[in-house]
Amino acid sequence: MKLDLSNLRGDLTGGITAGIVALPLALALGVASGLGPLAGLYGAIAVGFFAALFGGTPSQISGPTGPMIVVLAGLFASLSGNVELIFTAVILAGILQIIFGFLGVGQYIRLVPYPVISGFMTGIGAIIIILQFGRLLGHEPPGGTLGALSYLPHAVANTNFVTLALGGLTLAIAYYWPAKLGKYMPGALAALIIGTLVSFAVASVPVLGAIPSGLPSLHIPVFEQSHFWLVLEAAFILAVLGAIDSLLTSLVADNMTRSRHESNKELIGQGIGNTVAGLFGGIAGAGATMRTVVNIRSGGKTRLSGMVHALVLLAVVLGLSPLAANIPHAVLAGILVKVGLDIIDWRYIKRAHNGPRWDFALMVLVLGLTVFVDLITAVGVGVVLAALAYVRQIAQIQIAQLRAIPQMSNDPLEQALLEKGHGKVNVFNFSGPLSFGAAADLGHHVRQHVEPGSEVLILDFSRVPAMDVSAAMAVDTIASDTHAAGKLLYICGMNEEVKEVLVAINGSTLADFESVTLIEALETAVSVIDGQPTLKITGSPKPLEN
Repeated sequence: MKLDLSNLRGDLTGGITAGIVALPLALALGVASGLGPLAGLYGAIAVGFFAALFGGTPSQISGPTGPMIVVLAGLFASLSGNVELIFTAVILAGILQIIFGFLGVGQYIRLVPYPVISGFMTGIGAIIIILQFGRLLGHEPPGGTLGALSYLPHAVANTNFVTLALGGLTLAIAYYWPAKLGKYMPGALAALIIGTLVSFAVASVPVLGAIPSGLPSLHIPVFEQSHFWLVLEAAFILAVLGAIDSLLTSLVADNMTRSRHESNKELIGQGIGNTVAGLFGGIAGAGATMRTVVNIRSGGKTRLSGMVHALVLLAVVLGLSPLAANIPHAVLAGILVKVGLDIIDWRYIKRAHNGPRWDFALMVLVLGLTVFVDLITAVGVGVVLAALAYVRQIAQIQIAQLRAIPQMSNDPLEQALLEKGHGKVNVFNFSGPLSFGAAADLGHHVRQHVEPGSEVLILDFSRVPAMDVSAAMAVDTIASDTHAAGKLLYICGMNEEVKEVLVAINGSTLADFESVTLIEALETAVSVIDGQPTLKITGSPKPLEN
């Protein structure tokens, strides 16, 4: 693959800066996953390099992210720390993402409603913060959100105020590091260095300890029948969350660079990166918004910047890992609390009271399911409920647009023909695509608005581009009711697609007359009511034909 070297200086600057920003996050997220800081670095290197090389968003920086870590931490607890099975899940997640890319799933992932995305991202931020409370208080809490919450009273009762102060100092530095200094040293890295230096001057606090250096070893996938479905489920969740996370970051990059990413190619690149990460003992990753923004603002534009970012981290692993052994857990916990707070969707939360209540309720529901159940349930329930709400909204619009014009029309010729019908002709104008959402109310709406004494019912489909089976069955119900009441049913304005569905579902004897225009149907109806031959119509009343 040929690299674009037209922005070499900017890509080198952006990549190096993004690598420096990624270092403390990779260490912290690796520890949070349960697999250790080195796994975080290996994941950042593998995903960062190969997602940049093969992905579809040139300026994107990829690596370990909060959503992926939440899943890995839960899997670590469920598998009692069996690292080989965890890395197998990472490899399978990468393979699934590659399959998603080839199947074109990327265009559908972007259709997840915003309240659902906001809810599970906010829930992930809350989980990350909850999992760090124990470490801030000087303890090592059990894995899982509920385990960490149940352990919290014990941790509070036995607070280590030194670690709490150290974590608080780290968090404060990460938050309030001056923007001017941030050009030379990112806030997260400054917090890591200052927090570690301060820890040397106080009483002993829990630290990372010895970290192996050098190149990683190969981890071949292993499969155990007793844990197969657990690993497969985790792999699927990692793949879906990584895809959503990456494509959301791609949209951010598009807005900043005024470009357009290739979503399916991006999924393939992320899949290759995660597959390699799992093979070499790295944690799963995805497109990282903050690191991508830093890269773009520092001059990075092409895929070379992401590859440089990964090479910077590789240099750290090969030469500087002994220095990381002295980093306190409380310092990393402070950095992770900052990560969690950044993930929470404060922008939407502040504005939610001004928006639709249903959307906010959906966001809160997804948030609760994310924190207290699991991510896949949260996203699944959220998408289903959002889809049902959307279908209901469209159905209401479709019913509202179903106009009955028993006596009045804006068209002079239509109005004249209606007057000739002496109130015995009812016309119903359907509008927009008719779907299953509106089907249940179609027949009821027509029955309510049929005028007493009417003899002919005309259904006008001239503004209906498409119709599904449910709507076709509803039209059949209208036809049955009309004929049972001794009335005639005329249909007009159908395009070929609508006619095909009606004929396929209801046969060719649905209507007493079918015409191309409403005028023709009205003329025929008036002539029948007056007992006269059909006016201006070639032929006679006829059934549907296909």
